[in-house]
Amino acid sequence: MNQNLILIAEDDADIRDMLTFALESAGYRTVAAKDGHAAARILTVAKPVGLVTDVRMPAMNGMELCQLARRTPEIRDTAILMISANAHAYDVDAGLGAGADRYLPKPLSPRRLVSELQDLITNRHPSIS
Repeated sequence: MNQNLILIAEDDADIRDMLTFALESAGYRTVAAKDGHAAARILTVAKPVGLVTDVRMPAMNGMELCQLARRTPEIRDTAILMISANAHAYDVDAGLGAGADRYLPKPLSPRRLVSELQDLITNRHPSIS
């Protein structure tokens, strides 16, 4: 597990840049992917401690990316924060059911994003905090 690395899987360049800025300002290193397949390759090779993923992405969606992470032993413990413009109860339930630890609606507060992710990492990996 790469203790300070966060993977951002987001197809919207502006949101990807905002997430990168917020997380790097909080002291994390980031790597970004603009589609699910690229994110899956990075996830399995880089083994980041955290993943922030959008639900809707080309190639492989965020739900599929979460499922991949949870069934792959080397990355099963990655803290996963799912983000989406879809925030109905059934969307949240589907995201959590796919393996996300938390589900945040867009638009995002950068401060809340960082706080939620730090909390997830602390809960999944107490020795890192």
